[in-house]
Amino acid sequence: MDTFFLKQWFAHTSTPFIANAPMFGFADVNLATAVTKAHGFGFIGGGFDFKPESPQLQSLDKQLANARTILEVGEEETLPLGVGFITFQPSGFIANAIPILRKHRVAGIWLSFPRTDGDHLPLIQAIRKSQEESDWHTKVFVQVGTIRAAEEAIKQGVDVLVVQGTDAGGHQWAQGASLMSLLPEVRDILVKAGHQSIAVLAAGGIVDGRGCVAALGLGADGIVMGTRFVATSECPAPSAMKETIVSSSDGGVSTIKSTRHDVFQSTDVFPRQYDGRAVIGVNYEESERGVSDEEIIQRYNEASKAGEVQRRTVWGGASIGSINAVASVDDVIKYAQEETRAILERMRGVE
Repeated sequence: MDTFFLKQWFAHTSTPFIANAPMFGFADVNLATAVTKAHGFGFIGGGFDFKPESPQLQSLDKQLANARTILEVGEEETLPLGVGFITFQPSGFIANAIPILRKHRVAGIWLSFPRTDGDHLPLIQAIRKSQEESDWHTKVFVQVGTIRAAEEAIKQGVDVLVVQGTDAGGHQWAQGASLMSLLPEVRDILVKAGHQSIAVLAAGGIVDGRGCVAALGLGADGIVMGTRFVATSECPAPSAMKETIVSSSDGGVSTIKSTRHDVFQSTDVFPRQYDGRAVIGVNYEESERGVSDEEIIQRYNEASKAGEVQRRTVWGGASIGSINAVASVDDVIKYAQEETRAILERMRGVE
């Protein structure tokens, strides 16, 4: 496995390279720093609101300051973690988000879910300009779920392509493919175009070393896990949500891709080229039985006011059945890396 660039860029990481997805609301400073401490690459979910007085940006500023303390990193040093953003409403990102990222000298910036593929270009150009003006070393990650999106990101000069397959939990391209077919095609494009200095991370349905080995074989330099990190002790997700993930099986049946998951909890703000995979819960089941959206939304709001979480959408990937326990971040990363090495060693003996 060729992880030269990733190890060169992020010296604290170990092999194979593992990052957590920047899941807004779930990937907070505690989860991200735990991933970095375990020699993975931690990401904080920075959100999607870039207005000057955005509570999301205010929270991010505080979390990044806290991360520096937790990781015991000096003020002039690069902060060895990244921040991920949802970019379908990019207004204000350049003026309000980039200064926070530069101030804290984050090592990575992850962009995802633009309204059009070209929308990331001015953001990336502004990041590059800010780097040049302040001797700030950061890498730009862009999440892609189609060949067209990958080609556009390559043109824009990204450092890392995060190739997301449709087995992923949470938001993703509504029309796409699994990593099995998508990842090799992206790798082929990079090779043919001579862009082999761009690193490739695989995301979508990976929860352990077995998935990591498969991703490496398909052309990835490292992996991203989302659902697996939700079911960790450091993730701020409600315990009931973690228990749903741990107790679920047969992800192809127990989860489904749909925009309905957002409709039910009034978060249906993503452009229509995206949907999301989540566990089939009471809201979806009621909808299938003919209960109206309005009634389900009312029931959801009433449950939320009462402090109940059973109607909250549980985003989960198709490999959810292989997550059998809530574990520490350190254990998740160590086990995945050890399992990966053991499988690769065993494969070396196969003739």
